[in-house]
Amino acid sequence: LVEPKVLRSFSCSQLDLVPTEELKALIAKDSAPIFHKNVGGISPAMQQALQQILNCPYQGITKQIYLESKVLELIALQFAQLKESDRPISTSSCLQPGDIDRIHHAKNILEENLEDPPSLLELARKVGINDYKLKRGFREVFGTTAFGYLQKVRMERAKNLLAEQMLSVGGVAQNVGYRSQSRFCDAFKRHFGVTPRAYRMSLQS
Repeated sequence: LVEPKVLRSFSCSQLDLVPTEELKALIAKDSAPIFHKNVGGISPAMQQALQQILNCPYQGITKQIYLESKVLELIALQFAQLKESDRPISTSSCLQPGDIDRIHHAKNILEENLEDPPSLLELARKVGINDYKLKRGFREVFGTTAFGYLQKVRMERAKNLLAEQMLSVGGVAQNVGYRSQSRFCDAFKRHFGVTPRAYRMSLQS
């Protein structure tokens, strides 16, 4: 739920740049108390921003600024999604039904090999498809790249392992395919907005 005056404060005189005609009309009205619209699902970028809000590591004024910036990020991502949804839908696809089955197989292979995942070329050979079609098809079917999907699954697995309290941070890093604990910590913080150690401590408090 977003008040039109909030969106109007960003658009100002550039109303023509607002993604859809419906949203332009609502922003221009003072009578509309709120704007609400469902557009597709939550994208990986939105999910990441929401996780960072839920796991905000700051307090006081720093927390307020951080949370406000994340809310603005979510509004920007929603605008981008609105703009995308307003485009004519393309019916062209390079994928055949058999290709889609192979791409799902590729996804399963990635999930089963987080510690030592195959390269894109190796993955393409394993499922019997060329790397170009796999790269393009993976994004078409799952809305992200093969590497992006792998990273998402790794981070979710890492989060669950940290919550179980059975492994050290270094052990969790190795379990999800990171040889370097510092690189794992950097990746975890980029994804969730908080370090693995801080996330684990937040569960104990």
